[in-house]
Amino acid sequence: MKTKILSILLFSIQFIFAQEITGSWQGELDVQGMKLPLVFHIKKEGEKLISTLDSPKQGATNIPVSTTSYSADQLTLELPALGISYSGKVTNESINGTFKQGGMELPLILSKIKGDELAPKLNRPQTPKAPFTYKTEEVTFVNPSDKNTLVGTLSEPNNFNKKQPILIMITGSGKQNRDEEIFGHKPFAVIADNFAKKGIATLRLDDRGVGGSSKGTPDETSFNYATDINAAVLFLKAKGFENIGLIGHSEGGMIAPIVASTNKDVKFLVLMAGPGQPINELLVQQIYLGGKLAGMSEEELQKSNQINRIKFDFIKNYKGTSFDTDFDNFIKTSGEAVAEAEKKQMKNAWFRYFVAFNPDEYVSKVKIPVLAINGSLDFQVPAKENLEAIKKSLTKAKNKNFETYEFQGMNHLFQECTTGAINEYAEIEQTISPKVLDKMSSWIIARK
Repeated sequence: MKTKILSILLFSIQFIFAQEITGSWQGELDVQGMKLPLVFHIKKEGEKLISTLDSPKQGATNIPVSTTSYSADQLTLELPALGISYSGKVTNESINGTFKQGGMELPLILSKIKGDELAPKLNRPQTPKAPFTYKTEEVTFVNPSDKNTLVGTLSEPNNFNKKQPILIMITGSGKQNRDEEIFGHKPFAVIADNFAKKGIATLRLDDRGVGGSSKGTPDETSFNYATDINAAVLFLKAKGFENIGLIGHSEGGMIAPIVASTNKDVKFLVLMAGPGQPINELLVQQIYLGGKLAGMSEEELQKSNQINRIKFDFIKNYKGTSFDTDFDNFIKTSGEAVAEAEKKQMKNAWFRYFVAFNPDEYVSKVKIPVLAINGSLDFQVPAKENLEAIKKSLTKAKNKNFETYEFQGMNHLFQECTTGAINEYAEIEQTISPKVLDKMSSWIIARK
C-alpha cells in the first residue's frame, strides 16, 4: 500500500516556463515533511508548448504533461485525469506558483537550470549492476484468463536444479515495473540478485500497463492481478520448475494467498508487509499513523478517523447497482466535503475491491509453509496488528509450518530507519536491509 498521495503526486504534476520559457526547470515540493524534487522540460513544437516531468527521487522520467500554456508571464500546467494543476508567475529565471491536487495546495518555486546541471543523481549502492554471475532471461507469456501479455525477467543461478526454490515476485499497489522501483530504489532487483547468488531463482514481472506488459482495463482489481500470478505459476510449471513459491510485498502479500489458496503448484509463501487485517480497518489505521507522523493534532486525527470509517464502511457494505450515483448522494447527505479527485479514486473498481477485502478469507485456507515479516516502524501495514492477524488466520487453517517475524527499526520498505515516515524512504540510501535478505533466503533454502 504505497502511499496513494505520493504516487499521485509523483506521476502527476505539470509545469513549464521562462522569459524564454523553453528549457529545463526544477523545484522542490514539501509534502508532509518530505522534499520531492521535480524537473520540468519545456520545448516548442511549432507554435505549441510541449513539456515532460522528471521526479528523480522516484526514478521517474519523461512523464508527459497534458496541457502547457504560457501567456502574460503566467505559466499554467494541467493534468485533469489526476485532478492536478499548477499556475505560476514567471519572473526572469524563476516561477513562483502553486501546485494543486484535490483540496491540497502547495507552494512550488521553479528555477531555470543552467547548462546540464540537473538534480543530483541518487545514491543507491545496493542496485545490482551487470555483468551478473547468474543467468537472466527476458520472458513473455499470456494470462489465459484475462488474455493479457506479461513480460519479466527470469533470474536463474548457474547449474540450477529445477527442484530448487524459485519465487514469483508480486509488487505492491500502484502500477510498478518488475523491479518494484520507487524513489530510485529497486527492491525486487536487489532481492533477485541476492537470491540468485545464494542458489534461489526468481521471476519478476512488469505490472499491467508498465514496461512490456499489456495495458489492462480500467475495471481490473487485485483479483485480476492474482490471475496474472497464477498464469506465471503455470508458465514456470510448463518450463519444468517444481518448487515454486510466491513472494509478495504489501498488496502483493495480499495477492499471494489468493493464488496459493487454489493453485496446488504453489509450494510456499513469503509475505513482506502483507495485510492480515480487513483492509477497511487497515486503511483507517494507516491514514491515522501517517497523519501523526506528519504532525497532525490528535483532534484532527480523530476527526479524520471518523470520516474515513464512514466512507470505507459504505464502500465495503454497498450492495446496490448504481454506486457512483449512490456514493455521491451519500457524500452529500453526510455533510462532508470530499474533493473530486478523492471521489474519483473511491469510485474506482480496484479501490472498491481493495476496501472490501478481508485477507482472512484466503489466508485461512493456506496450508503450505509461510514466512510473514514486517518492520516495527511500518505505518502503512502496522506490524503488530497484521502479523497477529496472519498468525490467527494460519492457525485457523491448521497450518503447522509458518513463521511470523518483526524486524525492529524498519519501515514498510524494510529499510533501517528512524521514524518510518514517508520522507525517509527517498533519503535512505539503503534499499533493503541485509538482515531481511538473509532471513528470507535462509528460510527459503530450507524449503528444498
